[in-house]
Amino acid sequence: MALQFYSLFKRRQHCREKETKTRIRRHSMDEDDGFEDAGIAFKFAELEYVSKVRDLAEASEIFGSLNSILDYDVRNDTVRTPGSLSRNLRRVRQGLDLIRALFQNFLSTYDDSLKEAASMAYAKVCAPYHTWAVRTAVSAGMCALPTRDQLLMKLNETDDSAEREMRRYIDASLPIIEYIDKLYISRNITLDW
Repeated sequence: MALQFYSLFKRRQHCREKETKTRIRRHSMDEDDGFEDAGIAFKFAELEYVSKVRDLAEASEIFGSLNSILDYDVRNDTVRTPGSLSRNLRRVRQGLDLIRALFQNFLSTYDDSLKEAASMAYAKVCAPYHTWAVRTAVSAGMCALPTRDQLLMKLNETDDSAEREMRRYIDASLPIIEYIDKLYISRNITLDW
């Protein structure tokens, strides 16, 4: 499902292009601009996340462990510096937690819209650390989310199979999230950033 979840972003881009062409015929340019801006915000977030994961993967060849990465950034006083590996790790951890919270919300309700589940997950995990501009862009992007049925269809999953995979992710991600948090806490680095 993880591969399917990743490929959803790629398929959504193709579908979004087709939908945008259709909307141009049906709606005014002002309405289209809102949906296009929302899609751009999510695409930007995806590119940022993938970049951070790639940086950490490349750093693993040099540092060998997350402990070594954090120790290096602590020594150089760059833990919270934009672009530092420790900051990237913190952001990747938040991404893992965001998906975990989204899946939990998704499974706890059968609403047709994903907006509520995604909005609640974002508000809990990421919003406290984002600027007003980012929160506003994310809020606008929530309107572009597919319905529950559309998501399941795009993932080629049923309610039952999606629930199994989402529970697997939730169960597997929690120890990873806790481990990363302990790496920071053990170095007296707060998690409020």
